[in-house]
Amino acid sequence: MRGPFAFGVLVILVALGLNSFFVVDEKHRALVLQFGQVKQVITKPGLSFKWPMIDTVVQYDDRILSLTTQPLEVTPLDDRRLVVDAFARWRITDLVRFREAVGTSGEDGARDRLDRLLTAKIREVLGAVPSTAVLSKDRTPLMNQIRDLARKEAASLGVDVIDVRLTRTDLPDQNLSATYARMRAEREREAADERARGAEAAQRVRATADRTVVEVTSQAQKEAEVIRGEADATANKIYADAYSKDQSFFAFNRALQFYSESMKSQSSSLVTQPDSLYFNYDDFLRSIGEVSKKTASSVAQGAAGQ
Repeated sequence: MRGPFAFGVLVILVALGLNSFFVVDEKHRALVLQFGQVKQVITKPGLSFKWPMIDTVVQYDDRILSLTTQPLEVTPLDDRRLVVDAFARWRITDLVRFREAVGTSGEDGARDRLDRLLTAKIREVLGAVPSTAVLSKDRTPLMNQIRDLARKEAASLGVDVIDVRLTRTDLPDQNLSATYARMRAEREREAADERARGAEAAQRVRATADRTVVEVTSQAQKEAEVIRGEADATANKIYADAYSKDQSFFAFNRALQFYSESMKSQSSSLVTQPDSLYFNYDDFLRSIGEVSKKTASSVAQGAAGQ
């Protein structure tokens, strides 16, 4: 009897001994509870002792945890509804307070409470700004504001909200078509205004250019007429002076000009009477031609004799 009894006692003692120690790894921290009350906080990894059958060990993740909120509709300051969801990073900082706040629900219960907390703060912050600020590329101030508000209230849970990021800010599907149509109409109106202003400016430029052309052309024609008149007056004065000095030479010079102008074209023909003024200097011109021929013949004979 003593043998089996001793063996049974030994087995019980071994079981109690094995149940008296537990291991906390580097990714967790632990609370030792005695009848539901916190007896010890273990923050360092390693082997620890607890009273078997009396103490209970609860371990919590010591790493940075993530939380993704469900998409929710918010109404910014200009009453345009938006669909928003967010991504948060959080960490357990106070194990005792965390245990008191969430009880036995642990990290899952903390996520539920943080999700409701973030949802409330997102609505609070985004509801105080226009939709253009929410839809802009730089939403960092808004996200920091949401993080700071959530961090203050999350401190009562024993957790620290490290960061909050808005991952999506879109219009509801039923509003997209109407919004795109309104944006398109606004852009088309702006484009029409720009085209109208451009056409008006172009018309002013063309009118100014046309007026300048008319003014410059008129001034040039005026100056040309003045110059032409002065030139004609000067020419007439020269002709008059020449005529008054030697009328016969003047008549002869005008006849030579007439001959030159009438003989420019080889195909031209002149039909006139024999007693026409055209032949007044015919004999004189013939004599000049004969003299020219004799002179040329003498020069040629002299050159041949040499």
